[in-house]
Amino acid sequence: MSLPPLVEPAADLSVDEVRRYSRHLIIPDVGVAGQKRLKNARVLCVGAGGLGSPALMYLAAAGVGTLGIVEFDTVDESNLQRQIIHGQSDIGRPKAESAAAKIREINPYVNVRIHNEALSNDNVMEIFAEYDLIVDGTDNFATRYMVNDAAVFLKKPYVWGSIYRFDGQASVFWAEHGPCYRCLYPEPPPPGMVPSCAEGGVLGVLCASIGAIQVTEAIKLLTGIGEPLLGRLTVYDALEMEYRKIKVRKDPNCAICGEAPTVTELIDYDDFCGAISEEATEAATGSTITAPELKEWIDAGKSIAIIDVREPAEYEIVKIPGSVLIPKGEILNGSALADLPQDKQIVLHCKSGVRSAEALAAVKAAGFKDAVHVQGGVVAWVKQVDPSLPVY
Repeated sequence: MSLPPLVEPAADLSVDEVRRYSRHLIIPDVGVAGQKRLKNARVLCVGAGGLGSPALMYLAAAGVGTLGIVEFDTVDESNLQRQIIHGQSDIGRPKAESAAAKIREINPYVNVRIHNEALSNDNVMEIFAEYDLIVDGTDNFATRYMVNDAAVFLKKPYVWGSIYRFDGQASVFWAEHGPCYRCLYPEPPPPGMVPSCAEGGVLGVLCASIGAIQVTEAIKLLTGIGEPLLGRLTVYDALEMEYRKIKVRKDPNCAICGEAPTVTELIDYDDFCGAISEEATEAATGSTITAPELKEWIDAGKSIAIIDVREPAEYEIVKIPGSVLIPKGEILNGSALADLPQDKQIVLHCKSGVRSAEALAAVKAAGFKDAVHVQGGVVAWVKQVDPSLPVY
C-alpha cells in the first residue's frame, strides 16, 4: 500500500543544497518537495555496525536532516571487513563517534546526534520519541524485540534488516498500518539455535545490499513515494542472486498489536529471548573455569580432554593447544557422546562461552558429571593466556 509522507517539508533549500541534491530534485517523484521532507526528517539508526554503516552513509548522502546514532561498542579490527563507515585509524574508537565523523565528511548539512550508550528499557522510549523513523541495524533478538515493542508503543514505523552468511532479510514494520515484528516472529528461536554473525560469519558486501534496501524504504516512507515493504518480507540469497517476497499479515492474536494485546509495557527481553537456556545456566553453575585455570591444568599435566565445540572453519583460525574439535551440534544430537573419553575430565570451550555452556548441559545429562566449560572461550584464552594468537 502507498502511504502519505511521514514528515512535512522544510521551509526551503539553500543554493548549496540545491546543487548537492540536484540528482534527486530532477526525479519527478522526489522533486523539491521530497528533498525538503528529507531535510526535515529525523531518523535514528540503531547500531553503527554491519547494517548501520551503509545505512548511515546513504541516509547522510540523501540529505536526511537529523541523523541519530545509538551505539555503545568500539571499533574492532574484525569489524572492518563489513562495517565500511569505520577505518583503520578508528580502531578502539567509539563506533558512534567514528560514524558521526564520517557522516559529517559525507554531508556537512546533516545534524548528527550521538547516543553513545546501550539501548535498554531505561532509555529506548525517550530516545525513540525524538525521531520520526527508526532504522534497525541490531544483531541480537533481545534488542530486536525491544525495538519493535518501543516502536509499537510510540506508534512509529521502523525499517528492519537481518544478515547471516550469504542471506539477508528486510521489511517495514508499522503497527498503525500493518504488521509488527512480532506478527512475523511471535517467539524468539531457542537459545543457540540461530548463530550470530560473530559465530557464523557474514559476507561483508551483504551488509551493503540489505542496508541499501533499508535506506530505500526509509526514503520512501519519509517522502511518501512508492509502496513500502509494509506487509512484505524481502529475502535475499546472495549466492543465487535471488530476491523473494513473502507476504506478512497482521496477526489478530499478536501479543502487542493484536486485538487483545498481552504485552502492554516493556519486558525483560534477555529473559524473553533466553540468551542462554535454563539448562545451560544450571549446568554451568559451579562447573565453569577460567582460561588461566585451564592453562594451569595443562601445565600440571592434569588428565583432561579439551573439547572445542565450535565449527571447523573457526577451528582453522585459532585453537587452544591440545584441543579436539567436536562441533556443538554433534554433542546436542548425541552422535558424538560415545566418543568422549570416560577416563578424563571433559573441558568444553567455544568462542565466548555460550555454545560450550549449551554443550555442557548435554554432556552432564549423558553422565559426565565432572565436566566443565571455559568462561570466555578461545577469546579469553587469547586475551589472558596467549596474546600472540589471532582473535576473530
